[in-house]
Amino acid sequence: MRGKLKAKKELSPDRIYNSTKVSKFINYIMLDGKKDVARKIVYDAFDLIKEKDKKDPLEVFEGALKNTGPTMEVRSRRVGGASYQIPREVRAERRLALSMRWILGVAKSGKGTPMYKRLAEELILASKNEGESVKKRENVHKMADANKAFAHFSW
Repeated sequence: MRGKLKAKKELSPDRIYNSTKVSKFINYIMLDGKKDVARKIVYDAFDLIKEKDKKDPLEVFEGALKNTGPTMEVRSRRVGGASYQIPREVRAERRLALSMRWILGVAKSGKGTPMYKRLAEELILASKNEGESVKKRENVHKMADANKAFAHFSW
């Protein structure tokens, strides 16, 4: 029998944009508890977006999260002696987490330029439905589409 579900801690919204999503994104960027460094990266990236794209950075950020969040993914399930990749719908919380993780992964992988510039660039591209994180989402959707035949094994 399962135990009780742990209550999720409420995240306070960030100082400037008053958004819990931005606050969560700052926490994703943070390393070794250095939250001020993470905040500086995010806010500098948002300033660069405002300067380059002449749009509200929060809108660009929300659009990027929406465009990179997968709706379907595959999960492994063992049936008999074989493992099948079963397509499943992605919960909203996981969709947000995957989206943030993919955007951050792409920004971290680009070496040579400051992190805030790479992050701003990826957010702008993702909001326009381009970029590496959008490709990642499309690959996940292709995998789910290719394995539709095994959907009846879903539990």
